[in-house]
Amino acid sequence: MAQEQFLIIALDGGAATGKSSTSRGLARLHNLLHVDTGTHYRALTLACLEAAVAPIASPDLITLLEQLALGCRIDDREANVTVNGRQPTMEELRADEVNSLVSRYAALPEVREAVKAYQRGLAEEARRSGFDGLIMDGRDIGTVIFPDADLKVFLFADESTRAQRRAAEGQVDAIGDRDKADQQRKTAPLVPAADAQRIDTGSFTLNEVIAQISGLIEDARAAKLG
Repeated sequence: MAQEQFLIIALDGGAATGKSSTSRGLARLHNLLHVDTGTHYRALTLACLEAAVAPIASPDLITLLEQLALGCRIDDREANVTVNGRQPTMEELRADEVNSLVSRYAALPEVREAVKAYQRGLAEEARRSGFDGLIMDGRDIGTVIFPDADLKVFLFADESTRAQRRAAEGQVDAIGDRDKADQQRKTAPLVPAADAQRIDTGSFTLNEVIAQISGLIEDARAAKLG
């Protein structure tokens, strides 16, 4: 597909709204590179915990962030983050301590600034790798990282539905606390972009959500073609 038709899709939402599962399904259908930005903040949280750097603005935090080199390893259609050449395992990224502290680290402007250029640069990585577009999921993609994205989608669901999803995955995740922290942080708070398409994932199956957004992707591609 011609690079002129390359799409950038921003998919935002709170914890356990189905962002990653939905994005992976769409990546397969539309030959997109999928980026889960939650793993970026989890990887930085893990690095801070390993270095005993507290989730507060400090010289130690700045020094650590300056020493961390973020990279990308593409596996099929998945962009996996590396830190100083090492790719953290999913078990490490989903550890209980990381789950409980990731929102505190992610709320720090220094941490968010450390990943911004890296995240934006993944669009060019997708182009170079021959994908027809990039689908990036997170909490500030449509508002901060790619405010000019070709398509913006915001997923939401009630807290009980999301807690059940995490429990089914065998994970402990303070969803309500994380949402509150993400919504109230001063830097890049969790809010839908004004022009985002909002979808309640508690009302539909995963396949139904994927089908809805697939239609939006086709519309966005047609609009880009003029």
